[in-house]
Amino acid sequence: MTKTALSEDLKYIACYKDLPYEEMENSTVLVTGATGLIGVSLIRALLAIGKIHVIAFVRNIEKAKRIYAEAMTSNLEFIVGDITSKVQIDKRIDYIIHCASVTTSKIMVDNPVETLITAIDGTRNVLELAKDKRVRSVVYVSSMEMYGSFESDVHDITEKDLGFIDPLKVRSNYPESKRLCENMCVAYLSEYNVPVKIARLAQTFGAGILPGENRVFAQFARSVITQKDIVLHTKGQSEGNYCYIRDCVIGLLTILLKGKDGEAYNVSNPASHTTIAEMAKMVCEKIADGKIKVVFDIPESNTFGYAADTKMKLNSDKLQGLGWKPEINLEESYRRMIRDMKAIS
Repeated sequence: MTKTALSEDLKYIACYKDLPYEEMENSTVLVTGATGLIGVSLIRALLAIGKIHVIAFVRNIEKAKRIYAEAMTSNLEFIVGDITSKVQIDKRIDYIIHCASVTTSKIMVDNPVETLITAIDGTRNVLELAKDKRVRSVVYVSSMEMYGSFESDVHDITEKDLGFIDPLKVRSNYPESKRLCENMCVAYLSEYNVPVKIARLAQTFGAGILPGENRVFAQFARSVITQKDIVLHTKGQSEGNYCYIRDCVIGLLTILLKGKDGEAYNVSNPASHTTIAEMAKMVCEKIADGKIKVVFDIPESNTFGYAADTKMKLNSDKLQGLGWKPEINLEESYRRMIRDMKAIS
């Protein structure tokens, strides 16, 4: 039986020697957003590491059971709830990784109020739980979108840099909420001594993406599999920062176990920085061997809810200073993701 890229990744994470997994032995880890890509990837990794009890906070138990059908063990427990309501868990919790968030651009445009409520109320409820349970460590999963837009080509964006976000644009609800939630984290640290760290993720993908995933990387991968041209609805000039899912998971665990309270860390592979158009071209030429091409079909208005064009390259030196190092480049990320997508189709 051929090993999947996902199984290889999980084994790699479980055997990773540069993190003090022994500190997590017999601990309980709460992961919110447990049916999203980051949450699922983290939970699979924590179960692979072993001797860790994982509480997966979910809205839809049937969806969760389908996703984790092959990973069900006594170390995995589901708690069903709404993150925008008070989170009540009657047991010890040692660590929290807060992943719950709206991630679909169209929802951000069509349901901006719900997007804001999920972010703000959800984060407050998680921080209240962390305060009450006196947890060892919390990671708030933020986004590179919190940096906003930079007018000129700005490279090496560190955690101290900040660009422009127009608060009068509806789509700004997502990056503005990330900024506010980061500040809420710092506030809970300052006032209640909640040991929270912040992870600013680049766009993350790879082996193990979920059925129904429709972000740009999944669309490009399906174009390769079905041998259909890649259709772009913008000029593709926005510069993207990417990270392979295995590298991201190790990065998040590094922040959880080694990060400094109240600090933010970029989780991005600088070698995978490119524009959307360049990435599409790479996928067509190198992954699809030139059998498909890039087609531009640009609507007059932004009906798809895409973020504003930005030109920036995230600097991940701060996280690398904790011992983390991204290993999988953009081309290999696509190859591993498509290999797994074909295996489960």
